[in-house]
Amino acid sequence: MFIALLFIFTVFAAQLVRLQAIDAETIAQQAQRLRSRPTPIPAKRGTIQDRYGAPLAESSERFDVVVDQVAVAEYTKKDPNTKKSTKVGAAGAAADLAPILGIDEKQLATSMTGRKPWVPIARSVVPTTWLKVQGLKIPGVTNELVPIRYYPGGEPAAATVGWVGSDGTAKGNTGGGLEYLYNQALTGRPGKIVREYSLDNRVIPMGNSKITPAVPGEVIRTTIDNDLNWFAHDAIAKQVQDLGAEAGVIVIMDKQGRLLAVTQAPSFDPADRGRNNSDFSNMAFQGAFEPGSVTKIITAGAALDLGLTTPTTQWEIPNRYTVDGQEFRDSHDHPTEHLTTAGVLAKSSNIGTVKLAQLYPREKLAEYMQRFGLGERTAVGFPGESAGYLGDPSTWDGRSRYTISFGQAFTATPVQVTGIMQTIANKGVHIPPSLIAGRTDVEGQYHPQPLPQQTQAVSKETASQLASMLQSVVSNEGTALQAAVPGFNIAGKTGTSNRYTGKGGYVSSFVGYAPADDPQFVMGVFLVNPKKDIYGGSTSGPVFSSVMSHALQKYGIAPSGAKIAEFPLTFDPSQATPTPQSAPAGDNKPQAVTPNTPETKTGLQPPAVSPTDNTSAARRR
Repeated sequence: MFIALLFIFTVFAAQLVRLQAIDAETIAQQAQRLRSRPTPIPAKRGTIQDRYGAPLAESSERFDVVVDQVAVAEYTKKDPNTKKSTKVGAAGAAADLAPILGIDEKQLATSMTGRKPWVPIARSVVPTTWLKVQGLKIPGVTNELVPIRYYPGGEPAAATVGWVGSDGTAKGNTGGGLEYLYNQALTGRPGKIVREYSLDNRVIPMGNSKITPAVPGEVIRTTIDNDLNWFAHDAIAKQVQDLGAEAGVIVIMDKQGRLLAVTQAPSFDPADRGRNNSDFSNMAFQGAFEPGSVTKIITAGAALDLGLTTPTTQWEIPNRYTVDGQEFRDSHDHPTEHLTTAGVLAKSSNIGTVKLAQLYPREKLAEYMQRFGLGERTAVGFPGESAGYLGDPSTWDGRSRYTISFGQAFTATPVQVTGIMQTIANKGVHIPPSLIAGRTDVEGQYHPQPLPQQTQAVSKETASQLASMLQSVVSNEGTALQAAVPGFNIAGKTGTSNRYTGKGGYVSSFVGYAPADDPQFVMGVFLVNPKKDIYGGSTSGPVFSSVMSHALQKYGIAPSGAKIAEFPLTFDPSQATPTPQSAPAGDNKPQAVTPNTPETKTGLQPPAVSPTDNTSAARRR
């Protein structure tokens, strides 16, 4: 019996020695881990800026004030006269906090009374207010950091900048725009603070704590000019209202494709997206439509670039024109007209454009359209961006092969259409549009964003010829006199096309650049289904004039010098030189002009976006 008791005593003694000496440190560490608990520290989301550093979207620190009801009951105050301390508890704390937080004292006292370790008593308190609360040194009153996202870019920039979800990020099915595209870079890296807690769930004041600081997100600097974007938005919003249009879009870029303004009306408040059942789509990148007559720039440009026509080539334009069994017409009935190639573009003749398209095979037209950036998404990579629809030329049937030449049977976005004019302004070099100027990393180092790869769409000589021809559009003889800007030469092109989605109607547009002799700004103005007028020159032209005038003045651009020499638009048939004439039905080229390769008819139907060409009056302007 004695031996058994001695054995048991020896075992317990050995275990006691192990616990107190050998494993003491390990056990202490385990106990600390059980008492320790991490609290996340949110990372401040990065700012989205305009090209000058003005914020378009930024986060501001706010604090939720929380209270430990048991700890606050120990709140004491010292009488300044007697120097005596008195326990005032939750009631006294409420009396001190109420005027700072702007909350009723009785309501606050009720919230602070009880046995709960965590009760929020105020939400989204600004830092200056929290400092006043902190200065009271009330036990149990702490805070939780709550980042709030603000959008100084407002409604004008909303569809481009985007928005974040309720968790302050943009991922999955929440968020949009640049907030979504650059969410990973903007989010940053959260930190944490590890503290020791007692058994009753309270922080041990002298316990061990470890802080891992949060790393803020990157700063994304865009190419947008916030002031110009606001002005453009106000202008298009007013025109939408005045004309009873469904919507309007303005795209402004420099001649190298940097987007200075991308705005639309109606828009939405990114901080209150539920208001007015807002549409959150970005029409400039996501809204594809038939571009209409702006496409004639490419059709004429290809013919010039291939050496198949000149600006002064003379064309007889009948009231109706039939090719491959398909009849085409202009916007209105007219006697036979006598136009040069420059006149075809200035007066936006469908028939003249069809004749130009006959000079080369459909594959060449498709190639030039792709050179100008059509049929593929831009380098911006905007979320949900549309590539438009161009289709393989082998699928173009006998009619769409020609309707495509004047802007039907395919679709493009406002950004893509504005890019057509950018190419001419940039001496025939197409640079895909860009929206990001650069990024500032967490170390504060700024990294400029290189421009996308450029393409020589047409020769410098062809671009120069087109520039001269496009000035005639903004003249008494053209279709867009209302787009003129006093003191400056303007090059541009109108477009009006049928709309085959939604409620139908038209999309009216004007795309141009200024000064024509030294291009600085390229602008596209687009109106969706205007009720009071449909022609691009009279609907979008005045908006172009107003906004372009503002941009030129804002940037201190000097007025134009002498106007670029313009080509004649018409000719006297009695003194005419031999020119291509109307083609007989079934023939696929104008007389006296031979394309490089024969045209092949496929018999396939045009894309569903435009099952037929009704060649309405809108097609010419």
